[in-house]
Amino acid sequence: MLNYSFIHIPSIGPVTERKIWNNGIKTMDDFTKSAPGFFSTNKKNTILDFISLSKKHLDKQNPLFFYEHLPPSQQWRIFKNFQDKIAYLDIETNGVNFGGIITTIALYDGKSIQYYVSGLNLHDFKKDIYKYEIIITYNGKTFDIPYIERYFDIGLTQTHLDLRFILHSLGFSGGLKACEKQWGIGRTGSLGSIDGFIAVLLWNGYQKTGNQKYLNTLLAYNIEDVLSLEHLMISAYNMKLGEVPFSMDKIDIPVPPENPFKVDEGIISKIQGQFCRYE
Repeated sequence: MLNYSFIHIPSIGPVTERKIWNNGIKTMDDFTKSAPGFFSTNKKNTILDFISLSKKHLDKQNPLFFYEHLPPSQQWRIFKNFQDKIAYLDIETNGVNFGGIITTIALYDGKSIQYYVSGLNLHDFKKDIYKYEIIITYNGKTFDIPYIERYFDIGLTQTHLDLRFILHSLGFSGGLKACEKQWGIGRTGSLGSIDGFIAVLLWNGYQKTGNQKYLNTLLAYNIEDVLSLEHLMISAYNMKLGEVPFSMDKIDIPVPPENPFKVDEGIISKIQGQFCRYE
């Protein structure tokens, strides 16, 4: 999509970009070969210079250049060109807002799943996350990323696509699981009944008893989040292509890898039973 984009070029907004497209200039390459006549010579040369710069950053596979120049509502365009540089990210905490601990983190790069657990390997995340140039989250701009930066005392300056805002622009709102249901990919069984509150109780149960079933169930929930992010991101990207006034190839949604952890039904029933007694 980036080679079809002009809106990242300074002084070109959505109206001008559409005017370029409507004049038969679909790509930056088309513009280079035959710029539309409604630009002045100086303006045309300025655009051509920026197109040349853009092509260099595409060749260098540098998503940050486009992230910094695209308006936030159009940053979804980055996705397809840099799919091999992406990490889908989700964290779980002990429920204390920005003053607690990160309990688990799940990362998924479209091929392999990584997970991190407090007290085991959590600090490996601190170096691993820099292997990726693009981070995709749901509500990560207001929660996951600032929580991570505070907790590890690091700065994550990578390109960051927050699906909460992309999906909202398409008319989908609510939490991650609510958006999943609107897309028809709701979770089945007990996995669908776990939320952030139960995730905290799972961690507390693991800390109190040392029972691995609590942790495995928490990890199953955490990892399911990042597997879902890929499906939603591709679905949103394909839907966003409908805003472009010409046909473009959509991305096939891959079959996700199997979640390496399973929900323990007994543990969930126990937690839900304890919660009901306190209501």
